[in-house]
Amino acid sequence: MSINITSKPIRTTLRESTVDLLRTAIFGGDIPAGTHLAEVSLSTSLGVSRATLREALRQLQQEGLVAQDSRGRVSVREVSTQEVEELFEVRLGLETIAARRLCELPDRSSAVTELTERLDRLRRPESLAADLDADLEFHGTMCRLSGNQLLLQSWEGISSLARITMLAAGPDSARANMAYDRHAPIVDLIARGDSAACSEFLADHMASARDRLIRSISASAADETEVRS
Repeated sequence: MSINITSKPIRTTLRESTVDLLRTAIFGGDIPAGTHLAEVSLSTSLGVSRATLREALRQLQQEGLVAQDSRGRVSVREVSTQEVEELFEVRLGLETIAARRLCELPDRSSAVTELTERLDRLRRPESLAADLDADLEFHGTMCRLSGNQLLLQSWEGISSLARITMLAAGPDSARANMAYDRHAPIVDLIARGDSAACSEFLADHMASARDRLIRSISASAADETEVRS
């Protein structure tokens, strides 16, 4: 049976546009962690119905970017130090597997070339949002090039949390973690095919990033507590 479809699917609905706008604002730091997303005022400022806004917020909640408290109030998700610990434990496991698979490739040249291209973006700092894109793209590319689709899907599932964790820690900590010099050895070790050394380096890389973020988030929380008191 032949299928004849003349109309084209709608590429972007109002809900999807609203999700994109809010996601971009959260990722860019324009809506800080902990900000209450008041339904009435937000729907008015965005020019969408409250029903559309609710649908958009539900999707962002599924992505882990916003959270709802016991009273039903929706806010931009705040990251706890325990979540940071858990995030980096999972990231280390996934990226260690990815690096090992890349080190074991008979021909690593194309993978190294692509990783080097991603790495070069970290050499030229831009806006914080662009630098976060570059950092996560580097790590995501490593997972994609591993050839393990389930691994890549798992990494993509935590990439939003990774981004808001970096934002929550503040620009100084985020930029320190995204430095070119912190990432260049990963590519060098993959190019050499040294799986053991690469795994060891990744463990140190993740631990130092985790500890820096936890210090910053803890200090910020302490400052807020002091202001409130």
